[in-house]
Amino acid sequence: MLDKVAVIGAGSWGTTMAAISSRSAPTVLWARRRALGQAIDQRHENPDYLPGIALPETLRATASLEDAVDGAALVIMAVPSHGLRGVLTELTPHLGPDVPLLSLAKGLEQGSHLRMTEVMTEVAPGHPVGVLTGPNLAREVAMGQPAATVVAMTDEAVASEVQELLRTDTFRVYTNPDLVGCETAGATKNVLAIAAGMIQGLGLGDSSLAALITRGLAELGRFAVAMGGDPMTMAGLAGVGDLVATCTSRLSRNRMVGELLGQGRSLDDVLGDMRMVAEGVKSARPLLELAALHDVEMPIGQQVADVLEGVRSPAETIPALMLRSAKPEFQGLENRRHQPSGAEHRGPA
Repeated sequence: MLDKVAVIGAGSWGTTMAAISSRSAPTVLWARRRALGQAIDQRHENPDYLPGIALPETLRATASLEDAVDGAALVIMAVPSHGLRGVLTELTPHLGPDVPLLSLAKGLEQGSHLRMTEVMTEVAPGHPVGVLTGPNLAREVAMGQPAATVVAMTDEAVASEVQELLRTDTFRVYTNPDLVGCETAGATKNVLAIAAGMIQGLGLGDSSLAALITRGLAELGRFAVAMGGDPMTMAGLAGVGDLVATCTSRLSRNRMVGELLGQGRSLDDVLGDMRMVAEGVKSARPLLELAALHDVEMPIGQQVADVLEGVRSPAETIPALMLRSAKPEFQGLENRRHQPSGAEHRGPA
């Protein structure tokens, strides 16, 4: 058992992971606001992000980063992507040597285009880093509904340790060595979920939504593989699993943003009413810029960015996508169809 786990960020997902961790190891949850930390510590509830959910009495909370990470054998970073570098820079002087860092954020850093584990490696070199990702909606997991997730880390032994720490009777944890694929898929699906929400907000039906999710998966897969990810990851929890959950659930923050935009509300109004962060809003443009560097076309992502930046309305994205030039569903499949019989089973010449 780990001597101590620190979870940095008391939003809904950070609180959920802290609650699960505290059942296996002493856990301290850092809250930016002192009043929220006191509510969690004394009332065993997060009234701002998980109201009505009882938290383990063994879970401690604090507003001091130094107190949170002092003596920690694992630090779980549950702050949004745009705030991760600043918070990690502040806490790094208090980290013990070689303490693993696990990210819960699904986004890219603006400007640098870095994934969260790349940011962590840059700020805290020498520490094993990883990501936890999958089709996980915080409130459902906190309520004990059956769910599954994936842990990918630079150190497989640490990944196995995290797997044991977080697995419960209702939360199944898998490991995956494909850190790049898991992390890239997580960032991409949030942008696609905004598009799915716009479909709903415009009053379109399930056929439209299914087409969006399917073509979005193709887009996600092209990008993740170009970044160095494993195609098999796209067929798993970090890929299609997370994409489906985020695009269809009313608990999805990114989907909600898209739905409200589709209903005609402005982005400023939508974000002004939200307590939690929708990562896809800040990740859309960095995602497209990074995709362009790898010569990957992302038409759905482009439409989302255009809407977020006020270039076009949600309604205008439909003809922009539907009237694109005709092409095969699977690029390259037409060439394989003309291979001699059995050629697809032969090894390289």
